[in-house]
Amino acid sequence: MTITVPNDLWLDVQPEAARRLMLAGLQCFAERGYHATTTRDIAAAAGMSSAALYVYFPSKIELLFAITRSGQELSRAMIERVLALGGGPVERMRRLVEEFTAWHAVHHTVARIVEYEDHALPDKERRVMRGMRRETEQIVQDLVAEGVAAGVFQVPNTKAAARAVLSLGVDVVRWYDERMRTSPRALGRQYADLVLRMLGAAG
Repeated sequence: MTITVPNDLWLDVQPEAARRLMLAGLQCFAERGYHATTTRDIAAAAGMSSAALYVYFPSKIELLFAITRSGQELSRAMIERVLALGGGPVERMRRLVEEFTAWHAVHHTVARIVEYEDHALPDKERRVMRGMRRETEQIVQDLVAEGVAAGVFQVPNTKAAARAVLSLGVDVVRWYDERMRTSPRALGRQYADLVLRMLGAAG
């Protein structure tokens, strides 16, 4: 199975060798799974020697943590950037779901590793990841609560609603690939319509 990775991923990671290793690790973990991937596999995919990996990442688990943490940070930054554009709760929720869904479709490889390979992380690192997820969930929950207070959303449980909103977008990584006829943008619009109906919004 050939895994495609967006060309713009981790452009800020320096030095370039570290970025190459993260991209190679992402590809190998996506193709083989974390446990079936060896450090030799990663180094070979990066076009480097096995010893080179340890210059930038002390272990395979540290590389996985770097990938999963970065994936959460990218997703969180995208949400904050979208919400900062302003507008009422309905407008912001529509924009958030459109962008969140499209982002997970475009970055489905890294997002799939974030969501489904973090079980391999040690307890300390897993707690960090869970804390980051809770912070993201709280941002969405606050938006839902704002909409309820304004009378534009009709939901009895804002926490459950926020989890449902995020779960829809996250689940895209389980089945989406580049062969889909529906583009990430079109999928985002479809999901935004679904979410607003689920929240009881007028439009």
